[in-house]
Amino acid sequence: MAAAEPKPPTGAAAARRLARSCWSAFWDYETPKVIVVKNRRLGIVYRAVQLLILLYFVWYVFIVQKSYQDSETGPESSVITKVKGITLSEHKVWDVEEYVKPPEGGSVFSIITRIEVTPFQTLGTCAESMRVSNATCDSDEDCVAGQLDMLGNGLRTGRCVPYYHGSSKTCEVSAWCPVEDGASVSQFLGTMAPNFTILIKNSIHYPKFQFSKGNIENRKGGYLKHCTFHEVSDLYCPIFKLGYIVEQAEENFTELAHTGGVIGVIINWDCDLDLSASECNPKYSFRRLDPKHIPASSGYNFRFAKYYKINGSITRTLIKAYGIRIDVIVHGQAGKFSLIPTIINLATALTSIGVGSFLCDWILLTFMNKNKVYSHKKFDKVCTPSHSSGSWPVTLALVLGQAPAPPYPCSPDPGQAGQLQSEGQSQARAVPPPWPCPTSAPSEQMVDAPERGDCVLTDARGLAQL
Repeated sequence: MAAAEPKPPTGAAAARRLARSCWSAFWDYETPKVIVVKNRRLGIVYRAVQLLILLYFVWYVFIVQKSYQDSETGPESSVITKVKGITLSEHKVWDVEEYVKPPEGGSVFSIITRIEVTPFQTLGTCAESMRVSNATCDSDEDCVAGQLDMLGNGLRTGRCVPYYHGSSKTCEVSAWCPVEDGASVSQFLGTMAPNFTILIKNSIHYPKFQFSKGNIENRKGGYLKHCTFHEVSDLYCPIFKLGYIVEQAEENFTELAHTGGVIGVIINWDCDLDLSASECNPKYSFRRLDPKHIPASSGYNFRFAKYYKINGSITRTLIKAYGIRIDVIVHGQAGKFSLIPTIINLATALTSIGVGSFLCDWILLTFMNKNKVYSHKKFDKVCTPSHSSGSWPVTLALVLGQAPAPPYPCSPDPGQAGQLQSEGQSQARAVPPPWPCPTSAPSEQMVDAPERGDCVLTDARGLAQL
């Protein structure tokens, strides 16, 4: 008698069947169920949401933001400035070499409009300024020799001496004497300063698009010698009067000249490179940069000195200068059509339209009177066995509809099952009654499907449609 061949374990066979079913299901195509709900209010909400999303993407994203373009921000830029003009003070005539600091002509420079001059300072000993803390004294005992105040003017000698004017006394210091507030003289240079002219040469380059342009028009016949800036007629004549810049920044020139301040000249190059190069033009704007409403940080001043010798001793003139500092700031953005951002934004727009369906589904299944009816119409329930008939691979195979057929036939009609039972008791004992065949999804007329145990009978492959 031949030896019986060993049968593979039941679990291994079920695992193979499950693997085959998963591989087969991988190539299945799934499509969602579409249900048309005849409800005018819900339809209005659905179309309104779609319209708003469509307007947002068409008007704002594509027209305003031009998201169909590839863009580059922050162009490479160079700025060269030049100031011309003369002015008068109480004692002398001032030219460009004296009132413009620094003279190199960069993007940041200052125009001096008022000075406080302390002449003939020499190294020696003198009374400390009363502006320095703990500088006032009544006797030598109030002054500590060798003490150095970082906010003062020099090293204290330990003596208490009379101040420059009045009856007050301050500690004596070894410094450049006399100190600034003891002998300074104020001079105003702003009488003719509004007529100073400022030439601002600017050129930009967008490396991504290999695009370059400047703010000076190429004209012959000494065009720049006779023109001044005008937004319409002379856009490419970047020669500005100082008074015009202050006026455009909405500031009072006389007040600004006395206290000093910082004015920004902003040049904006926003270029649509889908158009011709002549459509890419600079736009100028002006505003004050220092916070004028905060006394502690408003205004602008700086100090410098001029040195010379008198009778062999080094002497200097200390100048505290108040002025208008000009900061030339260049920024911009260039854009040009590109297929990649266009596809990305179109896909985003089409995907966002689905928000209307999500919103209406939420309203339909939550707030509508017949939301249970709509829920039964929209979703299919999958029948799972009430009692486990084996290991988990077999159960999962049953759920996926890949399990082997039952050992006994099924009957499409429950009445036919009773007829079969009456044919004989011996056959009834040998063969169990047939199972009813799985029913399809609930028909459109069904509202609440009958339940058997914990499940509703439906198609065996309904799990893949959830």
